[in-house]
Amino acid sequence: MNGLTEALGDGWVVAKRNLIKIKRIPDLLIFSTLQPIMFVLLFAYVFGGAIKVTGVNYREYLMAGIFTQTVAFGAGITAIGLADDLQKGIIDRFRSLPMSRAAVLVGRTTSDLLNNVFVVAVMSLCGLLVGWRVHTNPLEVLAGFALLFLFGYSMSWISAVIGLSVKSVEVAQSAGLIWIFPLTFLSNAFISTATLPGWLQPVADWNPISSIVLALRDLWGNAPAGLERGGGFPADHPLLLALLWIALILVIFVPLAIRAYRRAATR
Repeated sequence: MNGLTEALGDGWVVAKRNLIKIKRIPDLLIFSTLQPIMFVLLFAYVFGGAIKVTGVNYREYLMAGIFTQTVAFGAGITAIGLADDLQKGIIDRFRSLPMSRAAVLVGRTTSDLLNNVFVVAVMSLCGLLVGWRVHTNPLEVLAGFALLFLFGYSMSWISAVIGLSVKSVEVAQSAGLIWIFPLTFLSNAFISTATLPGWLQPVADWNPISSIVLALRDLWGNAPAGLERGGGFPADHPLLLALLWIALILVIFVPLAIRAYRRAATR
């Protein structure tokens, strides 16, 4: 118990250090906020008129996908931050201090979670301005945001493995994002999976992004009706599947990140 308390306390110190760093380099926060806003405006006003979804306004349908894409992309900051600390020797300095070995990873993922909270708050205001509305009770709305941030936190652990496994910030920046693009666009984030070729539909329906997005749409009252909802277990139990995906990601990638940290710190 004392070890856990120590890890959390030291992790919060590292998280505050990372947040102060963002404050000193506001460009990172500005551009990580502008990109999702541009996606909202692009899909709402450029593509939105050409995409029809049964049972829901497309701008309401869109927002759960944009939110999920944003926290997934935001997890890439974890890879960049850890790679930068490794390259500058900061990890070696941390290892020389009387602090928990888990603090660096806990602090990095926590600070990036808080960064995602700020970006999503700004996006929510933007979404409301373009016509996004929720049609459920406050508890379901809060549950949706909690699920969203939990997913973003789990994705940060995947990025942590990437950031600790590469040798430069430039490689971390590319490797931390390139795999998220197909994962995001081969999903129901922006279009119904029913529009995809038959052999791709099951892949898209079982995609963790699709599970999170559909669960959010249910919790916020923005879900489509009929075939455009998807099919099978993913369409019938999106919240359960979303939680299972998050648990699976954490069970696999938290130990992998810890192992990668130990290996990277001894290079």
